[in-house]
Amino acid sequence: MEIDERDFFKEATLKICGSLEIEKAMWQCLLYIRRFIPASQMNLHIYDQTLGIVETVAHATRDGGEMMSLKTSFSPQSRKSLEELRSIRLRTYSNPADREILREFVSKLAPLGLTQDLEFIFLDLVLERSFIGVLSVVFNQGETVLPIHSRLLRQLNEPFSIALSNSLRYREVRDLQDRLADDNRYFQGELRRLSGEEVIGGNYGLRGVMEMSAQVALLDSPVLLMGETGVGKEVVAGAIHNMSPRRKGPFIKVNCGAIPESLMDSELFGHEKGAFTGAIALKRGRFERAQGGTVFLDEIGELSPEAQVKLLRVIQEKEIERLGGTRTLQVDIRIIAATHRDLDAMLLQNRFREDLYYRLKVFPIIIPPLRERLGDIPMLVQHFIQKKGREMKRLTLPTLAPGAIDSLLAYHWPGNVRELENMVERAMILGRDGMIHFDPLHLTLQARPQQGSPTVDGLNLNLNLAIARQIRKALEISKGRVHGKQGAAELLGINAGTLRHKMRKLGIPFGRKTRMPPT
Repeated sequence: MEIDERDFFKEATLKICGSLEIEKAMWQCLLYIRRFIPASQMNLHIYDQTLGIVETVAHATRDGGEMMSLKTSFSPQSRKSLEELRSIRLRTYSNPADREILREFVSKLAPLGLTQDLEFIFLDLVLERSFIGVLSVVFNQGETVLPIHSRLLRQLNEPFSIALSNSLRYREVRDLQDRLADDNRYFQGELRRLSGEEVIGGNYGLRGVMEMSAQVALLDSPVLLMGETGVGKEVVAGAIHNMSPRRKGPFIKVNCGAIPESLMDSELFGHEKGAFTGAIALKRGRFERAQGGTVFLDEIGELSPEAQVKLLRVIQEKEIERLGGTRTLQVDIRIIAATHRDLDAMLLQNRFREDLYYRLKVFPIIIPPLRERLGDIPMLVQHFIQKKGREMKRLTLPTLAPGAIDSLLAYHWPGNVRELENMVERAMILGRDGMIHFDPLHLTLQARPQQGSPTVDGLNLNLNLAIARQIRKALEISKGRVHGKQGAAELLGINAGTLRHKMRKLGIPFGRKTRMPPT
C-alpha cells in the first residue's frame, strides 16, 4: 500500500493535538496509525538519568488510553547500556543482542502486557535540543518492524514532544494546586485551632462577646472591636471569620500601625509594574488578596487621613485601584477593624474621619480586659502551657506550683492576655523542677489603680481599691487568717463568709498557702 507521508504526518498530528488529555490523544493516534503500522500499543516514558528510573506516564491500546505513574528502576549495567544508546534517536529491538538490553525493561513492565517475543520501536522525543522523553511502540504478535514503519514514526517526534511537554507541565501545575489546597486546609485548620473554633473564656468572661460575634458572623456588616492592648481582638476577629460563610476564604491581617506611610498604598491596594522606582512587577495588595474572605484591620486608629479616605471608598463602593493603575477592581471582602484608642476623642480632635467612623461602627464589640474576667485565668494558663509546650517541644508538661493561680488572680494585668502568655512562657523557661512558679519580681500582689480612676492630691478615691487596701492590711496583721480569733474578719468587724465573698470579687487570694506582702 502506497503511503502519502505528508497526509500521514498531518492526520497523525491532528490526532495527537486533538485532545488536551495525553492518554486520549495517544489512543486516537494509535487507532489512526494502525492503518499503516501493525502496532498493538503505545507508551510515553520519562527518564531520570540521575536516579536511573524510567516512569511510564501514559499508555494506550486499541481499547483506550490511561494516565499512570509506573516507575521502573534499572540495574547499573542496564543504565550504562541505556546511556550508550542515547545517541541513537530511533531504535528497533528485533535481534537477540538488542533483547538482552530490553529484558529488564520488559520484565518490570509486565502490567502493560509486554513480553520478550514482541518487537519494539523506541523514539527519543527531542524538542529544541532538549530531551523530553521516550515514545515506545509495541508491535502485534508475529509482526516485523519495517523501514517504512521507522520512517513514519520518526516524523511524529515534534508533535509527541510538544504533547508530552505540555502534559508534564500540566501535571506539575496540578501537583502545585493540590499542594496549595492542602496547605490552605492545614493553615485554615491551624487558624481555627489557635483562634477560631474555641475561644478560651468563650463560655465565661467572654460569653457576651462570643454571643455578639455569633450574631454578626453570618452577615457581611463591618465589625469594630474595641478594647485595651492584648485583650485578644485578633482572636475574636478570627472567630468571627471562622463562624461566617466566608470561612473557606482568606483571612488577611493588616497592622495599620506597622506599615510605613510611604508603603501604605502599595501594601493595601497593590501596584502595577513601573508604578514607581523599584516596582519591577505587578503586586496585589491585601484587599485584593482577601477576595472572598475577610480583612482584619488592626490598630485602625493609626491610619493616616489619606488612607482613611481610600478605606472609606473600599467599604462604600467595594472597589479599589492599584497604585499606577487605570482599572477599577471590584472586591468582595468583609472588614473587621480593631483599635485600643478612643476614637470618639480622635473625632473631636479631627484625627479620625467621622464618615469612616460611622461606617466601621456598624456593629461595635467591646472586649473586656483580663482584670474584669479573672475567672478565665486558670483556663488561659492551661492553654498557654500546652501551646508553649508544643513550641518548646516538651515531652512532658510542667504543673502549676501550689498557690500559683491565686497569685495570678491578685494581679492587675495591665498587659492583659498577652502579658499572661508571656509570663507563662517565662515561667516555663525558668522552671527546673517540673513546676511553674511565677517570679515575684514581675508579679506583685499589690493591686494597681485602674486607669481613669479619680484621684485627689495623689490619693485614689476608687471605693473598691479602698476596700481592698483595708482587707489586705487586715490579712497582713492576721498573718493571712480569715476567720477565728484575731482573724481578718474579726478585725474588720464582718462575717468571715462575707469577707471571703468580697475577696473573691476583688481578686484577693486567701487560703493556707497565701502569703500577703506588706502594703
